[in-house]
Amino acid sequence: MTGKYHFVGYFSKSIIRLFMAKKKKFKETTIEDFYDLKLEQVDELVAALRDDSYQPQDDISMNISDCTGVSSPDNVTRRGKQKQFDPYKRDWLNRIPAWLKAIFIKWWFAGAVCWFIDIGLGAYLVDGLDTVVATGLALGLVTDVLVNPLFRFMEADKREYNAYMMFPFPFKAFWTFFANVIYYFLVMYCVSWCYTGLNALIHLASPTTNWYMEPLLFGVFCVIVDMAFIGIKDLIVYLVKKSAKKESALNA
Repeated sequence: MTGKYHFVGYFSKSIIRLFMAKKKKFKETTIEDFYDLKLEQVDELVAALRDDSYQPQDDISMNISDCTGVSSPDNVTRRGKQKQFDPYKRDWLNRIPAWLKAIFIKWWFAGAVCWFIDIGLGAYLVDGLDTVVATGLALGLVTDVLVNPLFRFMEADKREYNAYMMFPFPFKAFWTFFANVIYYFLVMYCVSWCYTGLNALIHLASPTTNWYMEPLLFGVFCVIVDMAFIGIKDLIVYLVKKSAKKESALNA
C-alpha cells in the first residue's frame, strides 16, 4: 500500500511540474508588444527599396488624348479644350428617373405579351375566357422570370423598384411564380373590363365600331390596373404597420 501511495504522489508531482513548465513557456502578451517595431529590419527594407535615380513624376493627365495616345477632333470640345476622363460620370440611362424606367419596362413587356398571345394565337383563342387565362399566365410568367429580376439587376441599395412590384421578394423563391400567375389572372380580368367600358363609350358615338386588343393600349391598361393594385397593397401594408406601432407603443 505504501508503494502505491508513493507512486500516486510521484505521478501527481510530475503532472504539476509538466504543467508549470508549459505555463512558463507562454510569454504574457501586453499591448506594447503589438507596437514593438523591428526598426533594424525596417531600415534594411527601406535601404533595399531605395532607388537614388527616382524622380517624382508630374501630375497624371486625365485628358483622353494623353491617356489613349490618339489625337482626334472628337477628344476636343467646341471651345478647344481637351476632353477628360470622368470615372464618376453617370451614363444617360442612370439619369432617367427610376419610376419612368419601371413604367416603361412594365408597359413594353405587357405589349409584347399582347403581341405574341392575343395577336399571334388569336386564331386559336376563340373564347374570351381562354384569352384572359392564356394572357394572364403569360404575364405572370414574364413578370416573375424577366421583369422582376430585371428590376433587381437595375436597383441600387435603396430598393427603389420595390414600389413597382406586387411581390418584392427574391426571384429565387418558387412561390412567387404561382402568386404572380394568380395575380395577373385578376389583372387580365380587370383589363378585359377596361376594354368593355371603352367599347361601351365608343358605341355611344358609333354603334358598329369596336376597339380590339392591340399592344399599345393593352400595355397602358395593364400598367394602370397593376399600379392601382400595388397602391392598394402598399396602403394596406402602411395601415397595418401603423396600427402595430400604436399597439407596441401602448403596451410599452
